[in-house]
Amino acid sequence: MVSAGLEILGLSLCVIGSLLVMVACGLPMWKVTAFIEANIVVAQTIWDGLWMSCVVQSTGQMQCKVHDSVLALSHDLQAARALTIISSVMGVLGLMVVIAGAQCTNCIRTEYVKARVVNAGGAIYIISGVFVLVPLCWMANNIISDFYNPQVPASKKREIGAALYIGWAATALLLIGGALLCCSCPSSGNSGYSVKYAPTKRATQNGDYDKRNYV
Repeated sequence: MVSAGLEILGLSLCVIGSLLVMVACGLPMWKVTAFIEANIVVAQTIWDGLWMSCVVQSTGQMQCKVHDSVLALSHDLQAARALTIISSVMGVLGLMVVIAGAQCTNCIRTEYVKARVVNAGGAIYIISGVFVLVPLCWMANNIISDFYNPQVPASKKREIGAALYIGWAATALLLIGGALLCCSCPSSGNSGYSVKYAPTKRATQNGDYDKRNYV
């Protein structure tokens, strides 16, 4: 019962984490304009994402433009694209693996094999969390380095956007949920006592039971 509860909790955390990875992958708020000049009245805010760049006017209007060329992107954006997509695909794969081995399903009969399949699904989710963590930390390091670099003009400096925080939260959920799934163990309910039945009593040729049956 405890093992089933851990599986449900771990799978719920992993599913939420995978959904947050997909949300972070689609959001354009990976890099946000840094307001570091004396004038705090700004006319527009620039968002840079994996797939597009958006300009938000002070009136609330927003215009977005998809990146024209993949090769023209920086290395951190290219790596973030690939790794977040791989992480999302692994999240779907891990969901199918865990459901196949869950105790509430009958896809696999043997309890030992079911537990090992759930452990494999937890490992997939942990790898998925590591894959999405790498581009998040890489991009955050580049943003911080450019922010404190005096050679970078103020108009080119950026701050950490909301998508990075969502990605870090997704990474934490994937790692915690995957660890819970890896802690799943075979159920011991069917491995207790073996039932032995007594042999069937047979009658003799005269129609009477053997006297040994009454001893």
